Amino acid sequence: MAARNPVPLQAQAFDHLQYIRRTMEGAASFTAVPGIGGMLMGASALAAGALAHQSATYGGLWFSAWLLEAVLALSLGLLFAHRKARRTHVELFSRPARKFMLAFAPALAAGGVLTAALWRAGSYQLIPGCWLLLYGAGIAAAGAFSVPVVPVMGTCFLALGSAALLTPPAWCDAWLAAGFGGLHIVFGFLIARKHGG
Repeated sequence: MAARNPVPLQAQAFDHLQYIRRTMEGAASFTAVPGIGGMLMGASALAAGALAHQSATYGGLWFSAWLLEAVLALSLGLLFAHRKARRTHVELFSRPARKFMLAFAPALAAGGVLTAALWRAGSYQLIPGCWLLLYGAGIAAAGAFSVPVVPVMGTCFLALGSAALLTPPAWCDAWLAAGFGGLHIVFGFLIARKHGG
C-alpha cells in the first residue's frame, strides 16, 4: 500500500523541518526577561517601601502601598518584556515563554491565597516574608526556562524571605524594599548588561 502511494519527498522534508523547529523551540530559553523593566520595578518598590514605612502598623495604608506596587510592578514587567521581545524579534508567547509563565504562576497564586488567609487571621507580620519566599520560589522555578541569572535571583529572594520571617516585624519593610527594590535593581542591571536590556 505504501509503495503504491509514496509520500512526496518535499512533504517528508517539511515534516522533518517542523519537528526540528519544535524541538529547538522547546530547548530554547525565555530571553525576554526585562532588565530595564526590572530596574524600574525595583525603583518603584523602593518608593512603595518608603510610603509603607510611614504607617506605624500593618493597616490599610501599608497594605495599599504594597498592593499598588504589585500591580505597578506587574504592569512594568509585562510592558518591558513585550518591548524587549519585539526589539529582539522573540515571540513573547513562545513555548519557552509559556513554560516560564506556567512555572511562575502557581507561586503567585499561592501568594494571593496566603495573603488573604494571613490578613484574615490577623497575622500581618508574616505577610512580607511569605511574599518574598513565594516570589523567590516562583522566580527560581521559572528561571529553569530562562537565562542563568534568573534562578540566582530567585534564590536571593528565598534567602530574604527566610530572614524576614526570622527577624523582628519592624524590619519587614526593609526586607521588602531590599528584595523587591534592591534585588530587582541589581539583577535588572545584570540582565540588561548581559542579555540585551
